[in-house]
Amino acid sequence: MPIEVELKFPLTGGAPTVAEIIEQLEAIGGQAQPSRQQRDHYYTHPGRDFGETDEALRIREDNDQLRLTYKGPLMDDVAKTRLELETGIESAEIADGILVALGFRLLRTVSKQRRPFGVQWRNLPVEVVIDQVEGLGEFVELETISDVDGHQSARDHLLDLATTMGLTDSEQRSYLGLLLLADPPRDD
Repeated sequence: MPIEVELKFPLTGGAPTVAEIIEQLEAIGGQAQPSRQQRDHYYTHPGRDFGETDEALRIREDNDQLRLTYKGPLMDDVAKTRLELETGIESAEIADGILVALGFRLLRTVSKQRRPFGVQWRNLPVEVVIDQVEGLGEFVELETISDVDGHQSARDHLLDLATTMGLTDSEQRSYLGLLLLADPPRDD
């Protein structure tokens, strides 16, 4: 099963600037990839609170691609390490209709402009993204995919890369969690 290992850092206060991040990525061989606009539509489960179970279900619109993703509970106290199951879908409207028919409800949409870079760090393929998140600001994410046995080693490699880039004060909460904290949903 694929395990997503991710570190996220807000670019506020004493954090490096976007220009400094890009300069550092270029210095270590990072390859810029095309920017993408993403809209993530998160759903609530009809029978359990994903906030309590630390799970997520979303439909992602990523330029011309559509994906349905389940994210399992966190497996690590330092990095966002979790089971991630994802599949392509042909229609966001049909997928939404299926979820709503099953009792799921749209909770919130997270919109972001994403600037990705691919880099090899200590023989580990890492995607580094600079995100401009609507309603939250700028963040840097370091992400790789591992298996269950290798996720702690992958996490340690990401921590090493973060230190090299001058990134501190990682944020464990998801963009969804941060948006819900800033603007909690209202019961209708």
